[in-house]
Amino acid sequence: MDSQRQIVEVAAPARTRRFVFLLLDKFTLLSFAAAVEALRIANRMADRPLYAWRIVSEGGQPVRCSAGTAFQPDSDLVETTRDDTIFVCGGIDVREATTRRVLSWLRREARNGPKMGALCTGAFTLAQAGLLDGKRATIHWENHDSFAEEFDEVTLTKSVFVADGNRLTAAGGTAAIDLMLKIVADDHGPDLANAVADQLIYSAIRTDQDTQRLSVPTRIGVRHPKLSQVIHRMEAHIEEPISPAILARDVGMSTRQLERLFRRYLNRSPKRYYMELRLQKARNLLMQTDMSVINVALACGFASPSHFSKCYRAHYDTTPYRERGSQAGRDGADEEE
Repeated sequence: MDSQRQIVEVAAPARTRRFVFLLLDKFTLLSFAAAVEALRIANRMADRPLYAWRIVSEGGQPVRCSAGTAFQPDSDLVETTRDDTIFVCGGIDVREATTRRVLSWLRREARNGPKMGALCTGAFTLAQAGLLDGKRATIHWENHDSFAEEFDEVTLTKSVFVADGNRLTAAGGTAAIDLMLKIVADDHGPDLANAVADQLIYSAIRTDQDTQRLSVPTRIGVRHPKLSQVIHRMEAHIEEPISPAILARDVGMSTRQLERLFRRYLNRSPKRYYMELRLQKARNLLMQTDMSVINVALACGFASPSHFSKCYRAHYDTTPYRERGSQAGRDGADEEE
């Protein structure tokens, strides 16, 4: 079957472009595999070695992906050149996987001028190293709130990928394919990128203008324009909640009509739905950042830690302090208020 492969004509590059993939503990396998496969297929379709890659880890030690499978890297952290591209491959518990040695290596290599990128939560590691300061970037939507709270100097977007100068970030999952297709297209033209997409059976190539999450109607399984508008406004105003009366007025209905709309389609009141959104963000911040419980409460629209604790316990059957575990003692507020 390979004899029937159609070769895409591209100019021979001056040199093979090298990618260095840093695997962090519990990295997301899908994003890493998608990126490498896109490069491999580009070589195959062009019938020449356009790209090479090296897989590294701290100490050159085996690394387990989030699915539990262990991978043996090619080497320890390596020296790179201006012509290389480094990608940090993150996943779950990225804060713990971001060690001092990794940060020092990234900062040192950045001085050599290579392009630097991140897949999934690897953007956290780049930001922690100060390498996304003043740049646009993206990260997996589940980590968006915690990242935004921690790195004010980074312009965070909800795009599937972002290319800002020599910084490249992809949100995770199949977004790595979209970013790699852009790289291939920029390097060798859209014909080769399209051929790679076809080989991947990837029929809907996204751009940096596409957002990560499904639309509100798709996510909630309801296609009601006014309900979608209200939920979109709720999601955009977590820190300073808007009253149901104002939400209803802004979409041209009464508060009672809005109540009926939520009861009919979501089986809960607007107030309850809004509270669940705020508590979900609070839980993300508690689990993913070192923010104090008081600051988490304020970031999610709660005027006092006692009210926050009461609402959190009612919804999650535990307190924010117990959720935080060992960090409870540094927050300085009374859990049982």
